[in-house]
Amino acid sequence: MPHLLTAIAAAASLSSIASAQTASTAPAPGGEITATIGSDMDGLMTLYRDLHANPELSDRESATAAKLARRLKAMKFDVTDRVGGTGVVAVMKNGSGPVLLIRADMDALPVTEQTGLPFASKVKAKTADGIETGVMHACGHDTHMTAFIETARLLSSMKDRWKGTLVMILQPAEEIGHGARAMLEDGLYTRFPRPTHALAFHNTAELEAGKIGYTPGYALANVDSIDLLVRGSGGHGAYPQASRDPIVLGARIVGSLQTLISREQDPFDPAVVTVGSFVGGAKHNIIPDEAKLLLTVRSYSDETREKLIRGIDRIARGEAIAAGVPDDRMPVMSVKDEFTPSTYNPPAFANQMADVLKGHFAQGTVAETRPSMAGEDFGRYYRADKSINSFIFWVGGVRADQMVKAQAKEIRLPSLHSPFWAPDAEKVVATASEAMTVLAMHILKRD
Repeated sequence: MPHLLTAIAAAASLSSIASAQTASTAPAPGGEITATIGSDMDGLMTLYRDLHANPELSDRESATAAKLARRLKAMKFDVTDRVGGTGVVAVMKNGSGPVLLIRADMDALPVTEQTGLPFASKVKAKTADGIETGVMHACGHDTHMTAFIETARLLSSMKDRWKGTLVMILQPAEEIGHGARAMLEDGLYTRFPRPTHALAFHNTAELEAGKIGYTPGYALANVDSIDLLVRGSGGHGAYPQASRDPIVLGARIVGSLQTLISREQDPFDPAVVTVGSFVGGAKHNIIPDEAKLLLTVRSYSDETREKLIRGIDRIARGEAIAAGVPDDRMPVMSVKDEFTPSTYNPPAFANQMADVLKGHFAQGTVAETRPSMAGEDFGRYYRADKSINSFIFWVGGVRADQMVKAQAKEIRLPSLHSPFWAPDAEKVVATASEAMTVLAMHILKRD
């Protein structure tokens, strides 16, 4: 969707931009932070376009990690690579005080880009399943990394204005839900300073570019992927009485699963059960032995998650019993390992951070938004130590003119993960860099 982002002219090399950014003058609080980000924007957009054009799939972010680690080293961070796979941890100690973790995710998606941008990704790769696919930053992680680098540069330039420890991490494999877990298991909280605070942001296709959204409490959902193998007894399509049809049984299961939400779930506790794939059989006149359902299950609390998983198994088995399936052919349910836990913003801290942002940005820039049913493994950092003050917020990426047309029902906007998603990168990066810097300066402020 080329109309979402205007073409951007080619710029200078990455190395020259990196040198220019390292040498730029230290920004001051308030409006001078805005001005400094503005003066850095050409270099930031060069970095953004490079990241966008050269995406890497989950757990394969080696070139991306190395590229960004070099920049962090030039800023005098103590940098450790290959944490949790391709993860990077950059530490800057600046006296006693809080320990602030700031995270950006690095991985791209198996999506063939269709934005029409002059720097659109042409990268192809094979997934873990051996499927050849295009690769694209269709979730905007390229904007996250670019803002991360600018935040690191701003804070490293202002060491005389804050005290404490910065732990800035570049995380792999967010899209498949295990990057945060891998970094934690590789000693993120033991090999490096243990955070007292944690910050992250995510771009969004639901807010106008430059707007900021926040959600106290549950902000993003538990995400489970479930495989359900429905087993029957195959036969000729002309003689269904001689078989136990797994396709009919699967259809019954799909219908009954809807009652988990409509009749068993508290309407004030949102949840989703979606059957995303139903595959069975290979020919018109053959009843197969098996059919396979692929489900995504979304919830917020761990109690609701367990209730839904148990309910899916109960309904599948119950429908199989009703269909006369013998005990040794009961459906087989497997909950995939790519579980992403819900992300929780402790309300008091979330509201405090929102007040800081509202006090800095123009009126109307920052607003509370409703929780999302999307998944984001940033929540694992808080779950690993609930004494941490953790906060993730949204930064809008939709151009103002496109938002007006969408609200007038003249166009439909692409969502995250769409091959057409092309955020207003300059505004996303500028807003996120400024917001993250302002929050960090508040957390690490000198007495």
